[in-house]
Amino acid sequence: MGQVTYEVRDNVAEIMLNQAPVNALTKSIITDVLDGLSRAAADDEVRAVILGSAVPGVFCAGLNLQKVIEGTDAEARGLLELLYVRMTDLQFGLGKPSIAAVTGGARAGGMTMAISCDMIIAGRSSTFGYPEIDVGIIPAIHFTHLPRIIGKPRAFDLLFTGRSFDADEAQSLGLVSRVVDDDQVLAEARKLGQVFAAKPASIMRMGRNAFMTANDNGYRQGVAVAVENLCNVMATDDAREGFKAYMGKRRPRWAVKRSK
Repeated sequence: MGQVTYEVRDNVAEIMLNQAPVNALTKSIITDVLDGLSRAAADDEVRAVILGSAVPGVFCAGLNLQKVIEGTDAEARGLLELLYVRMTDLQFGLGKPSIAAVTGGARAGGMTMAISCDMIIAGRSSTFGYPEIDVGIIPAIHFTHLPRIIGKPRAFDLLFTGRSFDADEAQSLGLVSRVVDDDQVLAEARKLGQVFAAKPASIMRMGRNAFMTANDNGYRQGVAVAVENLCNVMATDDAREGFKAYMGKRRPRWAVKRSK
C-alpha cells in the first residue's frame, strides 16, 4: 500500500492516509491527497468523498517538521500553498460532499485536513488540538475559519493555549458533526456517503456549489494571507529554535526581548 490510498466503494471515494506512525505530512503525501480529491471531482460515478486514516489510532499529527527544517524557505512556502490554498480550492470546487473520518489524534496540519471537509465524523477517543505556538509557529489558517465556527473567545482559547480537547468538546463547539464508537467511524462515514450518493447528483452539485459560495465570505482570500503570515513566522529565530527543540525532544530556549 502507498502512503495515501484511493478506492471507490459504492460510488464513494475513500482517500486514506497511510504513513505510519502518525501520518506526518510531507509534500508528497499532501500531493497524493490533492490528486485523490482531483480524481474524485472529475469522476461522475463518485458521489461523495471520505478522507480518513489507515493507520490505527491516529488521523494526522500535522507537518513532518524534520522535512520542513531540512528544506528551504521556498520549499516551505510551496508546502503551505499546497496544504492551505490548493486544498481549500479543491474542496471548494469538489462538487460533492466530503467527510473526514477521524480516529485518534488530529493536530495542526491534521486539523487543516479534517476541517477542509464538509463534515467530520469522530471516534469517541479522538483528540484534537492546535499546538503550533508551542513549536514556535502559528496555526495561521485556523485564525481564518475557527472564530467563524465557534466564536472569537473560544477560538482564541484553543489556538493560543494549544491544549488538546476530546471529541465531545469538539462536537459541542460545532467542529465535529457526529461522535461514534472508535470502531464505527469509517462505517458511519460510509453510511453517510451512501445517503449522499442516493440523492440527485446534479442537484447535490449545484446545491453544494451554492452552499460553498454563500459561506465563503472572503475565506479563500484569508487562506492566502495565512500562507504569508505563517511563512513570515517560520523565518524567525524562535521558529527555528522551536523546530530544533521539538526534533531534539528538549525544551525550547525562546529569545528574550527586553523593552527599552
